[in-house]
Amino acid sequence: MTITDSLFYIVILICSIVIHEVAHGYVAYMWGDTTAKDEGRLTLNPLKHLEWFGSVLLPGLLILSHAGFVFGWAKPVPYNPDNLRNRRWGTLAVASAGIIVNLFIALVFGLGMRVMISQGFGTEHILSIMGLIVFVNILLAFFNLMPVPPLDGSRILFALLGEKFRRYEYALEKYALLVLLIFIFFVWQFVSPAISWTFTLITGQMF
Repeated sequence: MTITDSLFYIVILICSIVIHEVAHGYVAYMWGDTTAKDEGRLTLNPLKHLEWFGSVLLPGLLILSHAGFVFGWAKPVPYNPDNLRNRRWGTLAVASAGIIVNLFIALVFGLGMRVMISQGFGTEHILSIMGLIVFVNILLAFFNLMPVPPLDGSRILFALLGEKFRRYEYALEKYALLVLLIFIFFVWQFVSPAISWTFTLITGQMF
């Protein structure tokens, strides 16, 4: 990956992460919690969301080190589950929002690529950028879908399981960083093929 490609990748990653987080905040607001709105987080201004290590430094280091995978995160948009009209289903909706938005973005740009390629218009450079947008958003969706604290997948899982499993969620959260690192270094390799397959399914192209 060239320096230019790397810069495009980081910009696309940051924008996609910001949209992901804002989606959480808007859905929480729709379910009755105004915490994100009150703290000025219902905005697409990246400066309100960036966490400099997770949003910029870590992705940059992973790209430069040719690690084979690139991910990142922003400051989580705050919400108070006690303010939601229904704590269980509201939490499920809030946790799912970012993943759904990332998959929607991937689908829109992926179908756009299919149309452009089939009609024979669009430069290779434009198609490459669109492909990066699709790939990054699929990557974020799959990464956040994993049932590992503090990722969205964990909140989705325990929202579905109900209150009687809440103590297990709290126990896992105590070791969240350790569990996340174990997942990244030992499990992620088995998830990566699914990302490539989904990219090909949406765009009709190999990544």
